Amino acid sequence: MLTITGKPVYGAISIGPLALFHRNTISTAARTITDPETEVQRFQSAREEAAAQLGQLYEKALETVGEEDAAIFEIHQMMLEDDEYIEGVESHIREEMLNAEAAVDRTAQELAAMFRGMDDEYMQGRAADVLDISRRVEQILSGGPAIDFSQYDQVILAADDLAPSETMQLDTKKILGFVLSGGSASSHTAILARNLGIATVVNTGTQIHTDLEGKMAVVDGFTGTVYLDPDEATMAVMQEKQKQAQAERERLENVRGKESVTQDGQKVLIYANAGNPADLPRVVASDAEGIGLFRSEFLYLENDDYPTEDQQFEAYKKALTAMEGKRVVIRTMDIGADKKADYFDLDPEENPAMGLRAIRICLTRPELFKTQLRALCRASVYGRLAIMFPMIISVEEVRMAKALLAEVMTQLKKEGIPCAEQIETGIMIETPAAALVSDALAKEVDFFSLGTNDLTQYTLAIDRQQTKLDDFFDPHHPAVLRLIEMTAKNAHKAGIWVGICGELGADLSLTEAFLRMGIDELSVSATSVLPLRDKVRSLNLRKR
Repeated sequence: MLTITGKPVYGAISIGPLALFHRNTISTAARTITDPETEVQRFQSAREEAAAQLGQLYEKALETVGEEDAAIFEIHQMMLEDDEYIEGVESHIREEMLNAEAAVDRTAQELAAMFRGMDDEYMQGRAADVLDISRRVEQILSGGPAIDFSQYDQVILAADDLAPSETMQLDTKKILGFVLSGGSASSHTAILARNLGIATVVNTGTQIHTDLEGKMAVVDGFTGTVYLDPDEATMAVMQEKQKQAQAERERLENVRGKESVTQDGQKVLIYANAGNPADLPRVVASDAEGIGLFRSEFLYLENDDYPTEDQQFEAYKKALTAMEGKRVVIRTMDIGADKKADYFDLDPEENPAMGLRAIRICLTRPELFKTQLRALCRASVYGRLAIMFPMIISVEEVRMAKALLAEVMTQLKKEGIPCAEQIETGIMIETPAAALVSDALAKEVDFFSLGTNDLTQYTLAIDRQQTKLDDFFDPHHPAVLRLIEMTAKNAHKAGIWVGICGELGADLSLTEAFLRMGIDELSVSATSVLPLRDKVRSLNLRKR
């Protein structure tokens, strides 16, 4: 048995086979081959596997964005079956004695150039599609998928760290837990783990050897310990601990359907965070009183091009419909920093966390922003929508964003497209600048929501992705808590409500402090809703 330790992220016990996340460097360099038929077979196998992957993506997209926008994956499957594409690759292999990777790349470039040269705009758009399907085939030829689930029902996934775009591609139904040699407790993988309610340990500092792939593993998300190929005694102890954790979850069912109110009568709203429409069943099942943060960037990270207005509309409509009239706070796109989409063509930055991101992209690319605002406004008639702008640092930014929203609402009215008469607008307080001028900002919006992950990062001048600084990254720092309290006071002076949607909202050691500050709403992962309500109901704020 091998034991490694790291930072615990979510308190649970996971037991299952270990699978390693492999990143493959795609190489399309040309080399001369001696056996073209073997190379043709390599291409055909990779092409068939790519088609199977696209079929799985189609099914996933059906659940999240609907049939119309899932159709792109069917189109890509058909392109992989196209005779001209297949014959082009095989011809380069047989006639030029090229390796399969180079033959695929050469064929893709030739067909893309042909599509670009056409007069029809729709056909021009197929250039990007043929390049996309070819990248998928090239990746498989370069070593296969990052994680092959086919040999397992469910796995504990081990990796160095996972980018947001990588976590978006995972089949989360097959993930029992995460073990990351890097990463931090505030990373997007950690957020995903909390949403899924699975045991996760990050920053172990230990790369797991490939010899252990497929071996049984146990992740203790309470202590941050991982047991690889555990002995019988350890397995027995962990299985008993797993039973105790299940018993505690059953006890928490006693607060389902009850008010989130302290013993002395102070009420707080407990909402849930959602990363995409696939999270909605978990949110509904959690007994959350609304959604305090619906992250819209999944639409940008899952796509190879800017999502259309209709694609966004369907996703927002699905969220609002699922919540049946409860408030749904949708954050406008928070792209940038560690959430990268290549097609945005953002310039490299030495410090992207302090660069062109979130509202700054929206205000410098207003047409892109208005597409999202149109989709949001169209969806607003299906529920109780609130729109939230991220990374605000000034009153001027809020006014610019609201002006674009007003422009969109006016245009939709002219077009005869239904839109709610009034839509709540709010901002995230996630910079010291926003907290310090929250008195002025409160006059411009209907609510504040504190993004404590970034607020901590910017207040302490510590990159939240820099795992070597974890010991210095203290969300409980007095400076952070003072900024939260200041924001709450300024919100209430202006008569608006204030919530917390960052990970600190689920920190039960701070629940009483937040309620004493006057926080009106706490938005947490779906798995944290009942534990937080249980904590609130145990408090008596009149007692010291």
